[in-house]
Amino acid sequence: MLTNFTPAPARAPGRRRLTVGAEYIGPHSVHFRVWAPKASRIDVVFDKDKRRRPLEHEDGGFFSGLVEARAGEDYGLSLDGAERLLPDPASRYQPHGPHGSSRIVDPRAFQWTDDAWRGVHLEGQVIYEMHVGTFTHEGTWAAAAEQVEELADLGVTVIEMMPSAEFDGRFGWGYDGVDLYAPYHEYGTPDDLRAFVNRAHAAKVGVILDVVYNHLGPVGNYLREFSPAFFTDRYENEWGDAINFDGPDAGPVRDYFADNAAYWIDEFHMDGLRLDATQQIFDTSAEHIMAVIGKRVRAAGGTRSTIIVAENEPQDTRLVRPLDANGYGLDGLWNDDFHHSAMVALTGHAEAYYSDTTGSAQELLSAAKYGYLFQGQHYAWQHNARGTPGLDLTPARLIVYLQNHDQVANSATGLRGHALTSPGKWRAMTALLLLMPGTPMLFQGQEFAASTRFLYFADFDKDLAEAVRKGRAEFLTQFPSMASPGMQAHLQDPGAIETFAQCKLDLTERETHAEAYALHRDLLRLRRETPAFQRQAHRGVDGSVLSDHAFVLRFFGCTPADDRLVVVNLDGEIRRRSIADPLIAPPSGCMWQVVWSTERPEYGASGAAPLAADGRWRIPGESTYVLAPIADTRPKRRPVRRRTA
Repeated sequence: MLTNFTPAPARAPGRRRLTVGAEYIGPHSVHFRVWAPKASRIDVVFDKDKRRRPLEHEDGGFFSGLVEARAGEDYGLSLDGAERLLPDPASRYQPHGPHGSSRIVDPRAFQWTDDAWRGVHLEGQVIYEMHVGTFTHEGTWAAAAEQVEELADLGVTVIEMMPSAEFDGRFGWGYDGVDLYAPYHEYGTPDDLRAFVNRAHAAKVGVILDVVYNHLGPVGNYLREFSPAFFTDRYENEWGDAINFDGPDAGPVRDYFADNAAYWIDEFHMDGLRLDATQQIFDTSAEHIMAVIGKRVRAAGGTRSTIIVAENEPQDTRLVRPLDANGYGLDGLWNDDFHHSAMVALTGHAEAYYSDTTGSAQELLSAAKYGYLFQGQHYAWQHNARGTPGLDLTPARLIVYLQNHDQVANSATGLRGHALTSPGKWRAMTALLLLMPGTPMLFQGQEFAASTRFLYFADFDKDLAEAVRKGRAEFLTQFPSMASPGMQAHLQDPGAIETFAQCKLDLTERETHAEAYALHRDLLRLRRETPAFQRQAHRGVDGSVLSDHAFVLRFFGCTPADDRLVVVNLDGEIRRRSIADPLIAPPSGCMWQVVWSTERPEYGASGAAPLAADGRWRIPGESTYVLAPIADTRPKRRPVRRRTA
């Protein structure tokens, strides 16, 4: 639940929404509260007339006070009488970036129209990962909002917005945020973000926000000046100082991050969060901070359903197990295993973290049936066991994808998946992705085979930019194909504005790449309208390997008539006189009929052929077919009996 700190009535009538920050109480009244345990004095200093207003000292290192001020005024905080002003650690808006003044925001001024919106559950969703800065040419929430209805028409049900908390520079991925309560000013105002969410809800599309609670960015991070206790050196963090969730003075730090999670749900009507790199969130407390975050998000949602998705490289399924089963009570986990196996199948490249997968039919079938491929067995790339048991997880809990921001950028040149394989294989794998029992996620532009690349970009000053460039190049050397001097010379400079600019989508490709767009639209309709694909039931699918790179999945409906076969062939044509597997047998009195395939001309293919004739199977190469049972009205033939021994 949101912190219900209630100041003395003489200072602040009403209740605060958050533990810290500037809260607009009413006409001309703002209540400020700051945690700075090492300071002896804090003043609020307003930009317009330079007036100073001291805050009163509280127990626990807090300072607070009711100050005459208006929404829209800019201010800074002075510690111990210093002339240098710092932004508010819980600033709701940094209109001039992380080094500038903070602005008072009245979140109640926005006129919401989504009262009827009830939120989202993870089951039945189709997620769309979006980077606001490159999704449109303008790179703003206002421009992105104009596209929401188009996404809804495609079949997208949840937008997963890459991090949007204030960070330094003109462009970036957002994972170096420093003002976690302030929407990034280059994308628009806080009300522009609210308007985006409001419009999405009107189109029956949910919005979840990617948040980074494992570190803060290297530039514009002033939290340490208020209290060094925000960070700890007890743990080794891949991206900087770890957050102090379990050491001395961790209580206010935990509140700061847990309140932030609830804040996005409460004040922006987000439908949930995606937690970045949770393996780097360290906490040995009796109640893990992720469990606390989950509770706060649910409480902030009230009667609206919320979802919390986590990225977790070790694949720790505790995150999605119930609180009463020693879990953290989250909803979903990203599934890198499926991605890795699928990309090896598509490209034949099995380098670095792809090296423990082969892309075989058995792997892809197992991913469809069981989710994670590694659930505790040895993982040679890391010389250790990988994953935890998850055979009991319902399929919807695992988010499956062929592209995401990391994986596209990790192709070094930022090429999309369709550019790394043949058109037929990409269509066939896309069909598997969008029909399999897990929760599918598309990365922006994937739906129309975007020609634009997606690269790593970050706008830092010269020295840090050079360090980032070298670090990025070194990271990619884990892939032998990218380690050669010739390949390294072709890497794009992350700090160049041209790198950022070339990642902006060209939305007219929805028309010029109409075949790819039609494929995704039709598959999402098929998923939405077919009961067997809707179910996402535990053990609701089984399968059979036909060859090293071909397999069949049988999706079980509530009745045999609802069953569906999905035949995936990532190799050349297969001809079989018969298939000795009961999963291939149609329901009693029925025969299989092709109801959809990737081989339709409207998808850029050469046309679909019948799969089975007189019991013989002919499966075209690089294709996926969907079969449904129909009544078998063919004349019965007398069996030809031959001795078997």
